[in-house]
Amino acid sequence: MRIFHVLLMTFAFLFACAAGAQGAFAPGVPHIRAALVAETAAPAPGRTAMIAFSMKPDDGWHGYWENPGDAGVGMSVKWTLPKGVSIGALRYPVPETLLISGLMNHVYEGPYAVLAPLTVAADVPVGTALPIRGKAEWLVCTDKVCVPESAELALNLTAGDGAATAEDASRFDAWRARLPRPLGSEARYAISGGRFRLSVPFPAEAAASDIHLFPLTEGAVRYAAEQKVRRDGDRLLLESEAGEGFRGGTVRAVLRTGDHSGFLLTARPGEVAEARSGVLRTTLIALGGALLGGLLLNIMPCVFPILALKALKLARAGGDERTARREALAYAAGVVLTCLLLGGVLLALRAAGSAAGWAFQLQDPRVILLLLLLATAIALNLAGLFQLGAFGGGERLAGKSGASGAFWTGALVAFVATPCTGPFMGAAMGAALVLPLPAALALFAGLGIGLAAPFLLLAWSPALRRRLPRPGGWMETFQKILSVPMFLTALGLAWLLGQQRGVGAITAGVGAALGLGLLLWWLGARQQRGRRGGMIAAAGAALLLGAGVMLLPAHAPAAAKAESGVIPFDEARLAALRAQGKPVFLYFTADWCLTCKANEAAAIDRVETRDAFAKGGVTVMVGDWTSADPAITRFLEAKGRSGVPLYLWYAPGKEAQVLPQILTPATLTALVR
Repeated sequence: MRIFHVLLMTFAFLFACAAGAQGAFAPGVPHIRAALVAETAAPAPGRTAMIAFSMKPDDGWHGYWENPGDAGVGMSVKWTLPKGVSIGALRYPVPETLLISGLMNHVYEGPYAVLAPLTVAADVPVGTALPIRGKAEWLVCTDKVCVPESAELALNLTAGDGAATAEDASRFDAWRARLPRPLGSEARYAISGGRFRLSVPFPAEAAASDIHLFPLTEGAVRYAAEQKVRRDGDRLLLESEAGEGFRGGTVRAVLRTGDHSGFLLTARPGEVAEARSGVLRTTLIALGGALLGGLLLNIMPCVFPILALKALKLARAGGDERTARREALAYAAGVVLTCLLLGGVLLALRAAGSAAGWAFQLQDPRVILLLLLLATAIALNLAGLFQLGAFGGGERLAGKSGASGAFWTGALVAFVATPCTGPFMGAAMGAALVLPLPAALALFAGLGIGLAAPFLLLAWSPALRRRLPRPGGWMETFQKILSVPMFLTALGLAWLLGQQRGVGAITAGVGAALGLGLLLWWLGARQQRGRRGGMIAAAGAALLLGAGVMLLPAHAPAAAKAESGVIPFDEARLAALRAQGKPVFLYFTADWCLTCKANEAAAIDRVETRDAFAKGGVTVMVGDWTSADPAITRFLEAKGRSGVPLYLWYAPGKEAQVLPQILTPATLTALVR
């Protein structure tokens, strides 16, 4: 599979060259600039010194680790050495992950160095010339093409005292820091039912983040499969899908435990006990966050009008306990099942190797267009243009009974409300991606229960229902008032289409919404004359949706210039800023996230915040997750999150501090005092 993938990408490269491609694809132009350097120009006889291949990929290109994963080829070197000199195995730094078309690549996307130990025999006289020659071959790729490259590199050393300049020693120390360190204790692994489970001795107080297992032993795990990691006292437990054809025995791997840091481990077959108590505790804590997060979603402008109308329906029902409770249960079932469906689809996408996160559906402009038409229809219904029982009285949805109408109302509420990760939800949805499947589904169900809780409480509490206003003519006016936030929601969805696909998408969305408005106006006129037309209107709405999808631009518009003083998220740039000791405020946002936009308006984009950050020399970095971005998704996962917002503060020389999901200017300005 790996060879086939490399050959395919190589043929694509050759075709591009034959077609006259220039610049980045010009033949003969290296895309990784390689140099052979030594820590000391005078290695001492009888001792070992380090040499290194300094590799600098062009932007958009990457080199490969010694086990490149599903695709790619690592470096190979043919040495020509003088008598008395030997060079050991290449030593690679901790790699990065890069998922392309479902294939996991173990790569380096920025400058890196491959080290090798050079030993001079004890009987080599001091002053002897030591010419080192090596022909190195490697593969360099983008996400579309691969190019085999090679270089004949040379070092002219002289046997001496082994002294190194301060500059060379510092450079090699920085490279050594990125090499995996040997793990002091052996790990244990077990394979059962196609699952690979690994137990790694690791002190509970030791910091670990962005954990990923890079196998050196072929076939131990499927490289692109999701890796679930959790801590249990003084050990790390990792579970993934076992590879095919693995015959057992010792497994060697590198375990990444931080930014460009990790451990070289050896694992032998053995018993790997489940951390059931830890899983239960984590599940219970995350479940509480999911319940609270779902409860708070009810105040979103696209949810509150529907919830308010359901409450008014209870007021109309008067003392009919049976009707109220039946519809409440149907509504809750619609909410919970939709949350479970979204969660199940998310877990399935991730199991298939996709870098999907919570709210993945709102990264697809077709889904945005569907929601735009739904919000438009709901707003026009609330405004009185036409009658649809599912959103008013709840008696029917497409001819269904009252319970069915309540069910589909709940399903719609969950679909439009869950994408934005609000308070308490961030950690809960992040935990759902690493917990076992039953626990993960329990969290998604908990989110739905929290979202449905207010209506359930009203249905089961006669005292609360008695406090509801008595039915009367004011209800019609109130219903029209509730159409305002729904119209604003539709307007926001149209704006979001523009953010994702440009002006052409706004035109398609607004045109489809206007067409739907005319169709519903026709339906309302027929209803006033006592005639039907619901099936015709439904068919027309489906045609408008299909036409709108066809008119959506295929690609996003060119990225606008970054706001002054704010740089786009780049993990390599973040690492460089931290290495320079500069403070960084990093936040992740999306145009469809209400909490994100509220925090930006109320705290981040404030004069006092900008002034404080400028005075403190703070670099502001933003990750825009409006459209799918695998790099941002992977980073969020590494921080235990599956959605936005996420706010991180990097003080000089310290690890990231996770800030609250509700920000104030005082919270941010206090960081630099």
